[in-house]
Amino acid sequence: MPLQNRVDPFGAIHAVPERGLFTGNRGIIHDPETKTLLKKRWALPAWIICVCEFRNVRRQPMGRNRPGGKAGWTELFFLDEVTGLAAGHRPCFFCRRERASDFVARFGQAFGIDQPRAPMVDKRLHKERLAAGGRAPVVTVPELGGLPDGTMIAEGGTAYALRAGKALRWSFAGYAGAIAFDRLAGLPLRLLTPVTTIAVLRQGFSPVWHPTTET
Repeated sequence: MPLQNRVDPFGAIHAVPERGLFTGNRGIIHDPETKTLLKKRWALPAWIICVCEFRNVRRQPMGRNRPGGKAGWTELFFLDEVTGLAAGHRPCFFCRRERASDFVARFGQAFGIDQPRAPMVDKRLHKERLAAGGRAPVVTVPELGGLPDGTMIAEGGTAYALRAGKALRWSFAGYAGAIAFDRLAGLPLRLLTPVTTIAVLRQGFSPVWHPTTET
């Protein structure tokens, strides 16, 4: 039975078989005894994206991974970095320092901050994350062409990632059904990726995509 630790682009957490390319966390939000989520969906404003393999560390997902048998951070999983960014996460400084430093530096460029720091990013993102109570801004089809690759949008409960002038339909298994933007005309579209992250993408940050984008 899959654990409830797979994150969709809306930031919601599901129990599905597919794991994805990345893990990450929002702090400790599970009961290690039952391996189920608590009512809260975050414990910290720092929501991060981590690699699944790092220094041969072995963890028991949603188990007791701290000294003394205490619960460690709750392992969440994302299809790819594009998905994690849409959900309001950012790269981790511990296991992905180069990527995290690049993200924060481009954040500084986007907002004219000389010495940007990760907590500055987290503070902005926490106000924008859908799963933390943020709002998804309305976006129109003519505006889609001006958004950077890696931005995710939604039509109802269906999420799409924008890449090379197309909208790729998202699922936990990958991307499929790339369509032209004009096929979304007349539909109520909203931005999923936080506006702060979109600003970072505009500065040239290039997220990791799932291999299904190449098929």
